Amino acid sequence: MAHKYVYLFSEGNGSMRELLGGKGANLAEMTSLGMPVPQGFTITTEACTDYYASDKQISAEIQAQIFEYLEKLEAITGKKFGDPQNPLLCSVRSGARASMPGMMDTVLNLGLNDEVAEGLAKLTDNERFAYDAYRRFIQMFSDVVMGINKDYFDMALDGIKEERKIKFDNELTVDDLKKAVCEFKGIYKRETGEDFPSDSRVQLLAAVKAVFSSWENPRAIYYRRMNDIPSSWGTAVTVQSMVFGNMGYDCGTGVAFTRNPSTGENKLYGEFLMNAQGEDVVAGIRTPQTIEQLGEVMPQAYRQIIEIAEILEKHNQDMQDLEFTIEKGKLYMLQTRNGKRTAQAAIKIAVDMVEQGLCSVEDALMKVEPNRLDSLLHPQFEPQALKKAVPIAHGLPASPGAAFGKVYFNAEDAKEAASKRNEPVILVRIETSPEDIEGMSTSKGVLTARGGMTSHAAVVARGMGRCCVSGCHDLIVDYNNKVAYFGDVKVYEGDFISIDGSTGNVYAEKLPTVDATLSGDFAKFMKWADEVRTLKVRTNADNPKDARQARLFGAEGIGLCRTEHMFFGKDRILPMRQMILAKSTRERVAALDKILPMQQKDFEGMYREMAGLPVTIRFLDPPLHEFLPHDDDETSTTAYEMGMSFTELKTAVKRLSETNPMLGHRGCRLAISYPEIARMQTRAVMQAAINVNREGIKVEPEIMIPLVCDAAELNFVKGIVDDEAKKVFAEQGMTLSYKVGSMIEIPRAALMTDEISKYSEFFSFGTNDLTQTTYGLSRDDASQILDDYFKNRIFEYDPTTKLDQSGVGKLIRMAAGWARQTRSDIKLGVCGEHGGDPVSIQFFQSAGLDYVSCSPYRVPIARLAAAQAAIRSRDEK
Repeated sequence: MAHKYVYLFSEGNGSMRELLGGKGANLAEMTSLGMPVPQGFTITTEACTDYYASDKQISAEIQAQIFEYLEKLEAITGKKFGDPQNPLLCSVRSGARASMPGMMDTVLNLGLNDEVAEGLAKLTDNERFAYDAYRRFIQMFSDVVMGINKDYFDMALDGIKEERKIKFDNELTVDDLKKAVCEFKGIYKRETGEDFPSDSRVQLLAAVKAVFSSWENPRAIYYRRMNDIPSSWGTAVTVQSMVFGNMGYDCGTGVAFTRNPSTGENKLYGEFLMNAQGEDVVAGIRTPQTIEQLGEVMPQAYRQIIEIAEILEKHNQDMQDLEFTIEKGKLYMLQTRNGKRTAQAAIKIAVDMVEQGLCSVEDALMKVEPNRLDSLLHPQFEPQALKKAVPIAHGLPASPGAAFGKVYFNAEDAKEAASKRNEPVILVRIETSPEDIEGMSTSKGVLTARGGMTSHAAVVARGMGRCCVSGCHDLIVDYNNKVAYFGDVKVYEGDFISIDGSTGNVYAEKLPTVDATLSGDFAKFMKWADEVRTLKVRTNADNPKDARQARLFGAEGIGLCRTEHMFFGKDRILPMRQMILAKSTRERVAALDKILPMQQKDFEGMYREMAGLPVTIRFLDPPLHEFLPHDDDETSTTAYEMGMSFTELKTAVKRLSETNPMLGHRGCRLAISYPEIARMQTRAVMQAAINVNREGIKVEPEIMIPLVCDAAELNFVKGIVDDEAKKVFAEQGMTLSYKVGSMIEIPRAALMTDEISKYSEFFSFGTNDLTQTTYGLSRDDASQILDDYFKNRIFEYDPTTKLDQSGVGKLIRMAAGWARQTRSDIKLGVCGEHGGDPVSIQFFQSAGLDYVSCSPYRVPIARLAAAQAAIRSRDEK
């Protein structure tokens, strides 16, 4: 029996996402529920895999099945593909198992040619509708299937509008549309050297091929990498009979959410346009009406949408994003999916659904993507400054949050300013398109002149957690001269503006911000997460301020205090340099004596903030030359401050520099060469702990030795720590418990944990360096190399941001197992950047680690990710 590559909607169901993709599975499920769904069929993800395995060709077997199911669709609809007397027109859409809005391609009105357009006009007695559909199809097919620049078609249509002195598409006459069809076909021939294809079956296969190919377009690849979607999944293709919202003013199209995707309010939310196709709503070409207004225009269809929305939300146990079309007063449902939402809305919806008995606490925890919490944790505008500020324009509050930044008018310039010059950026566009995704992701916020609350800009910005103001009608953008006009106010490229995605206000100034506060639903939701998770979550903090912030976000201790970060302040760098450049041990100790009280004060502050929670202090790690001046001006100033000649200091800097400092004189090697550094740091740790203990706060410090690769190294440094600790306890007349452990950040250490754990009471995997040393790839230079790796599909993601589970992960699993064989009660954690990455946290849960440690603003993300990891682990068992 031949392998089945194609399914009618009536043959599938909602559980078949891996095979039918999200769109196909959801259409099949709606069909099984008796919803008014225009019928069609789905070409599976397996066909996509076969397409790439067959050198981007659709096999004869799959082609035969497509045409077999096309005939079945003709029988269902009573229409015939390519028949001018009673034509079947189709949409061809992508549908991966994970929602990827706008990232892949769609073709509407497929099946039209000159004869069919004429026949459709007679059949519907609506010539304008037929030629409006035809000109849309030619443009979409040319753009999506043939890769012809869609701007050519926009310019041609704009030329017709200018000639007629009209503004909107719906003002075009039949003659205008026929002229557009003629000009569009001329553009197609000019660009391809061929006539526009009139054979509807040729059109269909070309469109299916284009959708499969769009799985590997740059924006889809970028979106997958950003959202941890494997390339091996592929996309399904849905071929669906068309229904038309642009046949007249008893027709329309729209998008609705069962709850407000910005706030989470339990109320139907959405937009629609009369006499339009779906692309008009999401593209922002016309500003739509609110869904409530549909109740006035078409009350029966409105009541039906409300009823269907309630059924689908209960059935899917989540907020739904619905697409619908009304043709001649009859409602058709084109799609349902779990709706994209802001983090604020996600929390409210999850909590409300538990309280309404629609889902369990664990189900609610799984509904919120941990990375989305990021947008709740960042600053809002300072209230007093906001009161004084006067907005220069107002648009739709499309995605909440506040941002200021320098204005840039295209994605490429925005990306360069943010990535290369580290500038805060606001991307300002007439309207955004999927090609703008990289510029949007690197910007602090997005401002558009056109579009509604469900436009591309709004949906994508909400998905990324970026603030967005859309539909700002006061905004006129002049791309050529790189200037924006807000009435009489001009804003040039590089000027600062501020936008408020919660109110829609735009300000021609840089407004100060304040930190976000977390309470209410958020506190309740995070409490649920804490009750479920088993992994502890600590923070990486190097000063009392960061420690305080992390505690507010729920950190359960400090997993990494990088003591070298305490030395870079202006008041501290000079004694540090004196210590480095000392010519004798006596001189070095004298310099260290100046540093000691500074370190001790910092440690005391951090102990107090942690209020008895564990604090892991890593001893000095980087090579010493990093603290020395690097340019001539700074060298000259430092030489004067230290009473040295310029040449003498320059020579010392050169002497201390290394060919490969990352693998050079750093970490535990410094303590071995200069034991007095380890003694000073031990003294600072212990004296601070004793002082804070005397205040009634119990402190048990954890001292972490970096860059260990051998048990003898750790034993040597631990001997220094223990000896100095005894001296401090004797001087202070008080003892306390403390632990000495090691970072595991180079492969040899991971392979030797059975030996090293004889002297180490805990291990913390420093996954930043462990990844670098395992790959032999510098994190600082990786981007220059990885772009080529992504392009050639060698790597799918950046291993410096998401843990490489098959390589680095294997080392961690082995190291953890060997360590516990030697010391069963050893505490195991992670303190690299991966400690705040949800996908990596799932791995750390499965590897049996005790805690992760991450930056303060990643703590809530890690708490939720750890809860989800615990739920998944239990479900798997």
